[in-house]
Amino acid sequence: MNIQEILSKVDHTQLSPVAVWADICTLCDEGIAFGMASVCIPPAYVADAASYTAGRLPVCTVIGFPNGYASTAAKCFEAQDAARRGAGEIDMVINLGWLKDGCYKKILKEIRSVKAAAGDLLLKVIIETCLLTREEKIKMCDVVSDSGAQYIKTSTGFGGSGATFEDVELFKSHIAPHVKIKAAGGISTLADAEKFLALGASRLGSSRMIKISKGEGLI
Repeated sequence: MNIQEILSKVDHTQLSPVAVWADICTLCDEGIAFGMASVCIPPAYVADAASYTAGRLPVCTVIGFPNGYASTAAKCFEAQDAARRGAGEIDMVINLGWLKDGCYKKILKEIRSVKAAAGDLLLKVIIETCLLTREEKIKMCDVVSDSGAQYIKTSTGFGGSGATFEDVELFKSHIAPHVKIKAAGGISTLADAEKFLALGASRLGSSRMIKISKGEGLI
């Protein structure tokens, strides 16, 4: 797989709490220049980024981020607001406390509610694998498969650990055929990125892929 194929699968990400507009502009410029899948940015910058990119690159933002314990109503408002401001994709965090309590029906209802609020926006569901047991991960594959969301995503990048090869393999074995996988957090080499894709991920979330590629002299 060549570098352009890898970059075309990357959601180029800047979710630092101290990100400024200049950082977002650089992210958008790089995303456009290298044909990346999207830019993933804080909600407050969505409208300006959508105007800045002018349809040349999808704008993704986050919902209930990073802890997932906002109310369903708040997450639905965030989804509607993101759509109104020009986002094309949203990455939402599930309520991890509900998962630990075994409240799978509540999680399913919430994802479906956010999907309805998001309308035509692409929805990726973050389950924060580093905090879950194997059984919880498998159960969430079932829940996401039934929810109408298009993707299951490993991690926020803020949970202490990111994607692992084992988690992507586990997802691939348990999700429905219509659900895709996004691996995110801690992808530190192009070899790792390529392996995640080979194992079944369709998207990668990374803030460092451009720097890694330049460091290896590939772009």
